[in-house]
Amino acid sequence: MKTLRITGVPEHFNFPWKKVVSAQPFEKDGITLQWTDESRGSGQMNKDLREDKTDIALVLTESFLKDFEGGNPSKMIGFHVKSPLTWGIHIAGDSSVNSLDEIKDPAFLISRMGSGSHLMAFVLAKREVWNSEKLEFKIINNLSGALEAMTPEKPEMFLWEKYTTKPWVDSNQMKRIGEVQSPWPCFAIIASEKALTEFGEALFRLRDLVYRESVNLQTSASAIEKISENYELNASDVKEWFAQTSWATAAEISRKQLEKSMNTMKELAIISELIPLEDFLAYEHLSITD
Repeated sequence: MKTLRITGVPEHFNFPWKKVVSAQPFEKDGITLQWTDESRGSGQMNKDLREDKTDIALVLTESFLKDFEGGNPSKMIGFHVKSPLTWGIHIAGDSSVNSLDEIKDPAFLISRMGSGSHLMAFVLAKREVWNSEKLEFKIINNLSGALEAMTPEKPEMFLWEKYTTKPWVDSNQMKRIGEVQSPWPCFAIIASEKALTEFGEALFRLRDLVYRESVNLQTSASAIEKISENYELNASDVKEWFAQTSWATAAEISRKQLEKSMNTMKELAIISELIPLEDFLAYEHLSITD
């Protein structure tokens, strides 16, 4: 029996994957699916792909493309979530600062360099007309690390998915002083070079099973209740998030959309040049539109 390792953040976006993994659809083929929660985010998952610690990772699009340009040989085998990610901008709950207008020297708490929490700081800096060369960063690993590092004396901002952090905002441990959306589809499905060789077609059959589960989820009357229970989130928050979220349901990639996203990343200096799609996509297993 071989083990196919899958890694994702411990967040509600990955509910379709966890449903498929729990069903173990490939046991008859001698393949066990193993799910791992990674609270440190996309930067860590890129590292795990490079170091053969996972076979598939559900990575933020911008983080993977930056890491691919930096030498990660993995491939994108499809999108997982097509809608943008809404990032909350958080500071310590007992800070005297109440709005972004009060931030004078932008400083950020980030999970690691190259992570979404790091790269989205540049998106925010462009929007707020801050000098991106003067941004300060402190690595804190994950949400727990951010909670420990936050102090009222210095409003260091922590960018994280707004519904994941809402329980801590509601309890006043964090204060949300704004939001910023990613200007691209948020989550991509990334397979390591080794996994593509070792598992081949099974990777794409797995992807397509998740797409079918995502279709079922988006039409299910009980989806909000199930996600609320599984991730210990308020049902009204899940309902609001659910209305804003669009999972990928087919192995299709829009060339125009992806190139537009990369142009934005280039403007923000996340990547240095547009990357040819055939370099980082599993081209033969995707339908390229536009």
